[in-house]
Amino acid sequence: MLVKNWMSQNVVSVGINDTMDYAIRLLKEHRIRMLPVLDNDIIVGVVTDRDLKRASASDATSLEIHELLYLISRIRVGDIMSRNPVTVPLDYTVEETAQLLLEKNISGAPVVDRDNKLVGVITQSDLFRVLIVLTGFGKKGVQFGFEAEDRPGSIKELADIIRESGGRLASILTSYEGVEEGRRKVYIRAHGIDRKTIDALKQQLQKKAALLYMVDHRENRREIFDDRPAAGRTGGRK
Repeated sequence: MLVKNWMSQNVVSVGINDTMDYAIRLLKEHRIRMLPVLDNDIIVGVVTDRDLKRASASDATSLEIHELLYLISRIRVGDIMSRNPVTVPLDYTVEETAQLLLEKNISGAPVVDRDNKLVGVITQSDLFRVLIVLTGFGKKGVQFGFEAEDRPGSIKELADIIRESGGRLASILTSYEGVEEGRRKVYIRAHGIDRKTIDALKQQLQKKAALLYMVDHRENRREIFDDRPAAGRTGGRK
């Protein structure tokens, strides 16, 4: 799951000598919040909607509208951009990228090659798309959440039961967050399950692992079997 396979390649950018009003028009026209700033095809900064608002806010109350319009037509992007921007290498994984955006508290970042040339942009929306695709949510279906033993074969046992009921597996995810040593959480999404047999299927699954919840996205049916808040559970891994 490399960034190069999920980034937006049709990048809207501005030059370091472009004007502030041009940058504002681009943000509105393309409904985006960030513009990479280029100087001879090399990224030298980014300008965001916040940068543009901050640049004009201090003078907005003291200027007439025609004076303000003149001001933003004269200010250059290079004067208000954020320098030394956070960028993402082309060969980063989406997981590394998500962690970087989270740590820096930003909604997206330019993607650059080894020569620091702009090749794309990755945003939170792109990462949401990754989540939807990899979990198979687009096909709706049913997702089961389990707390199972952390031993070889424990996930296969659950998956086999679902397959035997006619279900086609869309995704299997696991986590060790919030569970005791020797346990793990397992999330299985499947489609093609006959809804008439789903109650019998739940009973079979519960013999192999603790069923935390079942969400049927097609029928909008939700059953929560463990409603304890995460903070109230004990023995979880740090």
